[in-house]
Amino acid sequence: MTAQDSGKVALITGASRGIGYGIAEAFVARGDRVVITGRGEDALKEAVERLGADRAVGIAGKAHDEAHQAAAVERAMEAFGRVDHLVNNAGTNPVFGPMAELDLNVARKVYETNVISALGFAQQTWKAWQRENGGTIVNIASVAGVSASPFIGAYGMSKAAMVNLSLQLAHEFAPVVRVNTIAPAVVKTKFAEALYEGREAEAAAAYPLRRLGVPQDIGGAAAFLTSEQSDWITGQTLVIDGGIFLNAGVG
Repeated sequence: MTAQDSGKVALITGASRGIGYGIAEAFVARGDRVVITGRGEDALKEAVERLGADRAVGIAGKAHDEAHQAAAVERAMEAFGRVDHLVNNAGTNPVFGPMAELDLNVARKVYETNVISALGFAQQTWKAWQRENGGTIVNIASVAGVSASPFIGAYGMSKAAMVNLSLQLAHEFAPVVRVNTIAPAVVKTKFAEALYEGREAEAAAAYPLRRLGVPQDIGGAAAFLTSEQSDWITGQTLVIDGGIFLNAGVG
């Protein structure tokens, strides 16, 4: 293979923008082909154009829809003949408030989109390619899943479940498929705007590295966890937080 063509293919959910798009960019840059999903046709078309129509295809749908999961994997197989890497990035966080007042139907929706969809995509890629040919899975969780998360508890709860999903899959899919998790702190995306909009300098000041994350930070980590350089890493959670957890220290 040339440096421009790795021969590998990645399916990345929720990748028309934000973290998912940053991951797709990193994969295309190293020579992968990508299949990206998202809810909006127009946004997906724009993302495919930016990534390169010879390197990327898009398929629109809701992540928790089993028919969409099957269609996305089928599209990858039709277009490129393989699915080496799966990145479960699609997620939702429609509620802000205390757990004591959380609408249970909303909690179910969050769990369905953030966790069950990831399991569904993993099942589909396993059956279509990875069981016989190997590969990797990266689940995008959050620091909200490894610590208390005031006012976004439902989201944090779902991301904690995603961390454990990675452990279960890493154990079950070994040795042919490696499964790891990335847990970012606040990354500058439309999804996270409510956490920093109008007060970015103040928000960034809490981080030892004095800035918020950007999608490229997560893209680089995902590229590493799906590369040969990480061949002996599975079942791990990589926290990418600009050092914010250091603030929990004493003194």
